[in-house]
Amino acid sequence: MNTQFKGIWPVVPTPFLNDGSVDYEGMRRVLDFTIDCGVDGICILANFSEQFLISDGEREKLMRLCLEHVAGRKPVIVTISHYATQIAVERAQMSKDLGADIVMMMPPYHGALLKGSAQDTYEQFAAVGKVGIPIMVQDAPLSGVDLPVALLVKMANEIEMLKLFKIECPRAADKLRALITAGGDAIEGPFDGEEAITLLADLDAGATGAMTSAMIPDQIKPVIDLFHSGDRAGAFAAYSKILPAVNHENRQCGWRSAKVAMVAGGVIKSAFCRHPIPPLPQPIHEMLIELITPLDPLVLNWGK
Repeated sequence: MNTQFKGIWPVVPTPFLNDGSVDYEGMRRVLDFTIDCGVDGICILANFSEQFLISDGEREKLMRLCLEHVAGRKPVIVTISHYATQIAVERAQMSKDLGADIVMMMPPYHGALLKGSAQDTYEQFAAVGKVGIPIMVQDAPLSGVDLPVALLVKMANEIEMLKLFKIECPRAADKLRALITAGGDAIEGPFDGEEAITLLADLDAGATGAMTSAMIPDQIKPVIDLFHSGDRAGAFAAYSKILPAVNHENRQCGWRSAKVAMVAGGVIKSAFCRHPIPPLPQPIHEMLIELITPLDPLVLNWGK
């Protein structure tokens, strides 16, 4: 297993104040909390960071703030997805210049109908690869773009900086296993996603890491560590404890869960999400807290 790209690398949320403005001080607290959870890396500006609800100016300010505040304490992945290859390259260059360790990107898409072909995808990743920063491919249903294993392996073999793969499509374990088998050493960091809802199957398929939300990374990390140490029974037991909360997050809450938990624990002031994203319905909110409280996660105690 590649020891450089392993463990838990959560996506941190972007906190807003109740008036909808970005809570930049809260962003610093989110980063400190996440690092205190013992994570192996951090991802910023991703879908679970509500990257599609922030302006270009806010995005740049957040990237600078995050990289300056983390200051090398943990490696940072910056999400740079964009339909325009030129903008993706510019974002990659800025990320590299500001000290990011990795960039993550989905294939080129915009809305439901503008989707890049396999050749378009290859060319965009190849262009970003010339920037000279490691790349993680995000294979997620949100893009609506099919990324066959053969295409991913071709890119891994021919684009030097393309090293990591976050696989969160349906039947992710099957795809991870096929990708690792076909790609061999070129697949340096096969990762699980989707809030760890399929974590055990994905680890069994060869995933070295997981990119979850930042709600309870301190509770998910032991599952990964136990599994990789060879303690399957321990990993299964640890996963069984957290699965109700993970399921509730994945199926009922999405990225709003981390914010709700962080407000409950005093990490941030508000769970506000910008319109058209509604707040969590109160019964779903209450059950989330009910499910994570017995786990005694750091998120419920960090700010108190």
